[in-house]
Amino acid sequence: MVGIAFDCLSNPLGAVRVTFEKAIASGIDPTNLNGKDWGALDVFRDCLFDQGALSQVPILDHSSIGWIQPNSLVRFRGMVQDMLGNEFYVGAFKDGSTWRTNKFTDIASFPMGSQSETRIWERQLLYCVPVPGQNSWTIQHSSESMFNRCNKWTSQHGEKRQRDDEMVIDYMVPQESQGSTSSSKKMREGEFTGQSPQLHESFNDEMSAKVSVLTSFDSNRLPCLVKVYDSPESDLKLNDVLEFVGVFTFDPVLSVQADGSEDVSNELFEDALSHLPPNKVPRLHCLIHRKLANHDFLLSSPAIERAPNLVRETREALVGHLTTILGNDGLAAECVLLHLLSRVHGRVDSVALGKLSLNLTGFTRESLTVFGSQLNHAIQTLLPFTKSIPFTVEYLNTASLAPQKDYEKNRLVTSALQLAEGTHVTIDETQLQEGMLNATGVENVTLLKNLMELQKVEYDFNYYKLEMPTDVQLLILSEGKSNILPADLVLPIQPTVVGSSLNCASEAQQAWRWYLATLRSSAHDIDPDMQKIIEDDLVAARQEDRSLGSNDFSRWLTMGRLVSASFGETRLTLEHWQMVKELERRRKERLNEMRK
Repeated sequence: MVGIAFDCLSNPLGAVRVTFEKAIASGIDPTNLNGKDWGALDVFRDCLFDQGALSQVPILDHSSIGWIQPNSLVRFRGMVQDMLGNEFYVGAFKDGSTWRTNKFTDIASFPMGSQSETRIWERQLLYCVPVPGQNSWTIQHSSESMFNRCNKWTSQHGEKRQRDDEMVIDYMVPQESQGSTSSSKKMREGEFTGQSPQLHESFNDEMSAKVSVLTSFDSNRLPCLVKVYDSPESDLKLNDVLEFVGVFTFDPVLSVQADGSEDVSNELFEDALSHLPPNKVPRLHCLIHRKLANHDFLLSSPAIERAPNLVRETREALVGHLTTILGNDGLAAECVLLHLLSRVHGRVDSVALGKLSLNLTGFTRESLTVFGSQLNHAIQTLLPFTKSIPFTVEYLNTASLAPQKDYEKNRLVTSALQLAEGTHVTIDETQLQEGMLNATGVENVTLLKNLMELQKVEYDFNYYKLEMPTDVQLLILSEGKSNILPADLVLPIQPTVVGSSLNCASEAQQAWRWYLATLRSSAHDIDPDMQKIIEDDLVAARQEDRSLGSNDFSRWLTMGRLVSASFGETRLTLEHWQMVKELERRRKERLNEMRK
């Protein structure tokens, strides 16, 4: 162990150094480590989880970037927007007769001579951003009272880093990421391992420089370059939402270097990192990471357990809330609930199982301002990630919906359809007016159709296109049935009253959020006896209506699973299957009424 818990928080590199020294003293050969953990991560897991210090780790975001001190432990939550490949770095070197490590740093804590014996290790580079469409009620901000504690920790436990008067170079080799040019693989003098005393006259000067460059960001879109160690590449994927715990670094010498104000050749910055200087994108050296689901973004869980009666009560209250929003339309409320609980739980060939896109029709521009706006607002208060896409000829003809590879910057340029799993997307088709779609518009409509039908988004790598699976919920608001974006479930709304006050207690909102996040991820199965009943009902339905096809049967099974899940059940019961058939009967009646 390395001291008491807060040593790991304020001086994580000290903990790394001491564990490394102990490992070497115990006989571990640094030449055989190849960057693998030597016991440092166990120290941090014990501190953060066993000793409960995780809550004391500040969250790195736009509100805390101004006061979090470099080389301290931070948390960052975000989506992997781009994977920049791997980077080689000097992980260990010999200082005289003593082996030292540069792991989890950009700048070496000890001077490294040009003749030092070194070991080259490897780390992954991830460009992460706040989750697109993340709603404000999910965002945790670090208490600013931590500012004083951080200062106290540093003054009491900060480790003085030795410096040479001359800068020495830690050679980096960024590996070629997918589709990158060969020039990005060349050896570069990427990051200095020593800093001049003039750059470290005072911590306040360093912080002032940091704040002055970082306050120019969009206040809600602070990105982060995360360097990941000790993790198989298969564990991390594009668009994953993760929480990283690691060492926050900010070194002005790298900012000066990247800004070009020093005499440094531009050839050193031909790879992706040249467009992500540390004075614009903070660095985080990851110690521990975990994948997040929707329920991880609930700030607090209601004092309820997953008991059938309490789940039913929560369901009834939520359906009542949605019914009020939709002008006393209970059928629409039930369909919206199933839509909000839907998710892709499997894939067979090109079919995404479990999706349930919804097209609510019957809107006019006037009714949309009432019921559509109320529904959008309610969804934003219930789900962590939501997004609205304009559906106009002008937008479709000019927007870039498909993520594209920029080979000059070796970066993936994000787009409106690069979204995290579990994101809810609303498309207002009532805005669409007559007009001509150009080639871009036609391509964007195709992208949206594929997203709705296949739950896939096509990424453009210029030389080829790659379909990436996703899992988003799509809601279409339209006057008549959308012929452009055919949804799984189409329902004309029939509001009878204007919604009353939508104010509801915070406890109720928390319960509904918990309900949707928890039941959406629940497992589900169908017993063999129930399968026989369903098969007989599907055969009878097909004999009565020859227009029914496999898509209709797939939708019924999905609705059955979702109805059961909405009551907290993990197996489809006869009662819930009867509810599905009744919902379908009422929906068809309403569709027939609208056609007359």
